[in-house]
Amino acid sequence: MIVQSAEFFKSSTSVSQCPPPELPEFAFIGRSNVGKSSLINMLTSRKGLAKTSGTPGKTRLINHFIINSQWYLVDLPGYGYARISKKARAEWEKMIGNYLAARRNLLCIFLLVDLRLSPQASDLEMMERIADQGQPFVIVFTKADKLNKTNQVKNLNAYKNHLEKEWETLPFSVVTSSVNQIGREEILSLIHDQVQTF
Repeated sequence: MIVQSAEFFKSSTSVSQCPPPELPEFAFIGRSNVGKSSLINMLTSRKGLAKTSGTPGKTRLINHFIINSQWYLVDLPGYGYARISKKARAEWEKMIGNYLAARRNLLCIFLLVDLRLSPQASDLEMMERIADQGQPFVIVFTKADKLNKTNQVKNLNAYKNHLEKEWETLPFSVVTSSVNQIGREEILSLIHDQVQTF
């Protein structure tokens, strides 16, 4: 897929404010500071499309971007950030739960996971949550440029071994680097194939 246009469409504080579900939609979610904004900018080849920040937990809105006037890329708030109140966390969980349940045009969720880290409880919980709702998702391992090949394989195997204890079929996964453009064509190809069948 060639990204010819990518524009910010709108921010929403609730599912009811989201655009009408008339176009195929692909959501990106992950722990705070996992590199979500950088990945979105890499995929769209638009350096400042999604605002990057060194401050975890900055994104608190559902952000829709329209790509090629054909589909939405959705930037969801990061999770797993400790320095927020229980009330804020509960509001986030409710908003995300409502979003995932309500968007009938949501074709796939890209769950971003930091490849540098061992399997994190919050990531594993999110995988279970998405799977329990019967929604297709892809694990996107980020920041591959921060590791050599040996450690990449080591950490990927750690996830594989962990997931094999609970999952009959392992989720599809893609290794990415926003710095080196790794994984870009693979993700865009996955999106292209699903847009064609919408």
